[in-house]
This record gives sequence, structure tokens and C-alpha cells, in this order.
Amino acid sequence: MKNLIGMIAIASLIVACNGNATSNSQDNLNAIKHYNDSLKLDSFRKVEVLEKQKQAEEREQAALAAKVAAEKRALRAESRSNRSYSSSSASQPVYQPQQAPAKKGWSSAAKGAVIGGVVGAGTGILIDKKNGRGAAIGGVVGAGTGYVIGRAKDRKSGRVQ
Repeated sequence: MKNLIGMIAIASLIVACNGNATSNSQDNLNAIKHYNDSLKLDSFRKVEVLEKQKQAEEREQAALAAKVAAEKRALRAESRSNRSYSSSSASQPVYQPQQAPAKKGWSSAAKGAVIGGVVGAGTGILIDKKNGRGAAIGGVVGAGTGYVIGRAKDRKSGRVQ
């Protein structure tokens, strides 16, 4: 009889533990599923926010481009109106030119020519050591190359058209 009561107690204990473990594992699975779903929702929300920000930036850029274009048109119209003639007592038209823009310093072409000439002359001296012939040739070639490279930089920067 003692064995029978012990077996029933052990069996009921095993059944009690198994039922709780199943419900706990199911709760854990539900919690994991809920967490994954919330991550997906958050990522969709982040994408939506990023798309809205991108659209807003595109609208701002378009508005800025339109504003710049309007300013350019206004400057062109203003420059056309500044080229006016005024009449003097001799009734001869006098042209009133616009003021020249302030100089911006050395151009990239000039800097390139000077630097190229110096480097070319130095290289020419090292290569051909006969009475400065190498320095002259290297200086001319270096200055020409430096000028071409500097002129390209000036075109990119808008200094030269």
C-alpha cells in the first residue's frame, strides 16, 4: 500500500510539472512572437519616418532651386537695366558700365604654372646636368602642365567659363 501511495504521489507530481511547463513554454513563445511583431512594426514606422523626411528634404531642395532660379532671373533683368544710357546737355548717350567684381587672388592656372615650373626646373637639373639645359626644358614643360591642370580646376570652380 505504501508503494501504491508513493507511486500515485510521484505520478501526480510529474503530471503537475508537465502541465505547468507546457503553459510556461507557450507563454514564452507568445512573448517572443509579440516581441518580434513589435520589432517589425517599429521598423515599418522607422521606414515611414525616413521616407517622410526624404520627401520633405526633396521639397526643400526644389523650393531652394526655384528660389535660386528666380534670383538668377532677377539678377539678369537687373544687369540688363543697369546698361542704360543717360543723356547729357550735349545730348550724346553716355554708357555707364557696371563695376568690375573684386579680384579673387591667384587663379589655379597661375598657381599651377608657377609650381609646375619650379618642380620641372628642379627635376630637369637632377636629370640633365649640362649647363642648365635640363632646368630650362623641365621648367617649360612643368609650367605648361601645371597651367593645364590649374585651368581645369578653374573651370570646375566656375572662375573661368
